[in-house]
This record gives sequence, structure tokens and C-alpha cells, in this order.
Amino acid sequence: MANTILVGAQWGDEGKGKIIDVLTERADIVVRYAGGNNAGHTVWVGKQKYVLHLIPSGILRKSKLCVIGNGVVVDPVGLVSEINGLLKIGVKIGKNLVVSETAHVVLPYHRELDAQREVLKGKNKIGTTKRGIGPAYGDKAARVGLRMGDLVDAARFEEKLSRRIKENNEVLQALGAKPLSFKKVLAEYRAAGDFLKPFVANTVVLLHNAMRRGEDILFEGAQGTFLDIDHGTYPYVTSSNTTAGGACTGSGVPPHRMDRVVGVMKAYTTRVGEGPLPTENAEISDLLHGMGREFGATTGRARRCGWFDSVATRHATMVNGIDDLAVTNLDGLDTVETIKVCIAYRHGKKRYDFVPNDAEVLAECQPVYAEFEGWLTPTDKARRWKQLPPKARTYLKAIAELTGAKLAIASVGPGRDQTIFV
Repeated sequence: MANTILVGAQWGDEGKGKIIDVLTERADIVVRYAGGNNAGHTVWVGKQKYVLHLIPSGILRKSKLCVIGNGVVVDPVGLVSEINGLLKIGVKIGKNLVVSETAHVVLPYHRELDAQREVLKGKNKIGTTKRGIGPAYGDKAARVGLRMGDLVDAARFEEKLSRRIKENNEVLQALGAKPLSFKKVLAEYRAAGDFLKPFVANTVVLLHNAMRRGEDILFEGAQGTFLDIDHGTYPYVTSSNTTAGGACTGSGVPPHRMDRVVGVMKAYTTRVGEGPLPTENAEISDLLHGMGREFGATTGRARRCGWFDSVATRHATMVNGIDDLAVTNLDGLDTVETIKVCIAYRHGKKRYDFVPNDAEVLAECQPVYAEFEGWLTPTDKARRWKQLPPKARTYLKAIAELTGAKLAIASVGPGRDQTIFV
């Protein structure tokens, strides 16, 4: 498989966890390179459902090495809880999980600041998960963050945490929040640090040694293209580079060692949180929610749903350099008689064939639609391309052509076997 970057081509929640799990069969190492436990990947193995937040989906495959890279922000207490939860249901975790010593740590004051800032924004809130991800990346950029290497060094961590708690308590009190107890935070995080110490290592050296041995690496993206801090619908974005370039900065593997980019997208469009979603549609939202679909893996929030937006996915192909497409949730459209696809935006008299950088303009854009006949036949039992209804194949080929990349995978359900290689 060589070195493959897997990214979300929409606003996240595209079903990347399932596609990563499928592709991991052909990889030796899976690397998570950005984000924090604000992301959630859901994977079904048989009848067992796994919800992962920080740990790469490759942990569900035997003999695969999973790496949490330097570009991730790690909530140590959350990671310990995730590890223990997986151990309880029989997932083996030991030398198959490594955490970068330079990954930054999410601390309680980050979560408090996250929550308070959302309150202050009022109706202009971003809709964050309040997991402290933005403030943690803010500290990283301001060069005052604590890293995993600090966490596992007891004396150094205590000294640095003392300064950071004191400074952030002043800010929290000014915002009307309660100050944090240094002793309580220290005890909780030192316990997490002791637990995680055997997992912490120099992951850049580890990955380069693996490449010298000829091992194949799969880089696991979190969130989606339009939540990227630089290329997303700013300010309604996350705080990291969720696009393909983030795989290099978030892992230490250089661009010329990347061989392929796979973009994952749903057969329709969803997003969680605030911000523009040009094709948002109440009819398809009601349909999908009524099927028990489209609820966030991390927060449980109902996702906003709309028709497929080829303007957005075409932009994602350009920004990420997507070679191959994996289209998920095709079966979600099995009962729809007429399926709409956005092929352009209109804003007043202006037509856009690309995504405008101004989120306010994008929010005012009206979609220009093309229509496709639905197949009105269940697709969840299909295992080969020719087993899909002809109208479903027509639809898949059309949205791939509009997106500008090669269709490689079609998914017709959450199971590993519900995957069609085109």
C-alpha cells in the first residue's frame, strides 16, 4: 500500500474510521497526526461497536503498530480511560501503541477556557466540543504548552504546571469561572503520566526507522477538510491542519515520502456545530435521523445533513491532492426517489464554482442543483461493483467525476465486509 494519507473531504464524520480499519489490513503502522479527543471514529467488527477518540483505528487489527503523532493534542486522563475501556472489551494494548513525546497535553484549564469562550460568544458561538482543543493548540502556538515528555517527568511537570495553573486561574476568575486546584490537577495528571510513561517515545525516529525497513504507513486524519484551521470555513473550524499537509507536520514524515492521498466522503453531506452548510436540507435530515443515523460519535449531537456538495469536494481534492475517493453511506440514500447534487453556488448575480473563503458569503450562497434518479433498492447486501443497482453506479461515477478524483471504494454499511473496491 506504500505510505497513504487518509483525509475527510467534507466537514468531518465522513466514515473515516471504517475506511481506515479496512485499509489497515494492508498497512504496518497507523499514525494519527492531528486533533484531539474532540474527534470520534466508529468501527464495527462483526456485531461489536468500537468508538475511538485518540487511539488510531488500527488498534483493532492484530500486529499493527499505532502511533499518536506530535501534531495531536492529548488529554492524558481521557487517553487512559480510552485504553482501559478497550482493554475491558478484549482489545490488546501494549507495545502496539506509541505516543509522541512532543505531543501537547490538554489540561483542565484548556477545557474551562473553551467553555467560557463559547458562552461569551453567545449566538456567534463556534459549536466546539468544549474538550479544550483550541486553547491547547493556542498554548502550543504561544510556546507555553506542556508536552507528553513533560508529563512523564514528575519534577518538571510539577514545576511547569504550577506556573500555568496560577496564570490561567487569573484568567478564569476574570471570566467568572472558579479557579482550579493545583493539588487536584497535579494528582490526577501525575497518575495519568505514570500510566502512560511506557507508551511515550520519539515517534519521528520510530517512523523513519520503519520506512527504512520498507514498512507501509497509513496516516489517519481526524475531522475534515472544511474544519482545517487554514483551509476550512473559518472561524467555524477546528484548531489544527486536518488536510493532507498536516500529516507531514503532525508526524515528521516529509512530503516526498507520501505516495497516495485517499479522500473519504459521504454520498451526501453532513456537519456538526455552527457554520455554513450550503446544501443543508430538512427533508434529508429528517430521513437520516429517522433511520438512527448521523449522530456524533463524540458528542451524540444530531448532525446537520444536506445533499451532496460537489463544489466542496472538488475544492477538497485540490487542497489535499486527493488521488482516490472512498464514498461511504451510499445505503443512506436507498429510499430517496430524486437525489440532488450541488454543482455550483449562486450569491446574488455571481456564480461560484469554488468555495468562497468568506464564511459569511458562503452562508448566503444558494446551491445550484443537478438531479439524479434514485435506485429505490437496498444496497447493503452488495459486495461487488456489478451488484450495485445501475442507477447507484451512475450516481457514484457522477459524484466522483464532479469531485475530480478516481472512485476507489464504495461503502454500503458499517461492516468490514460492506466495502466494495471499485
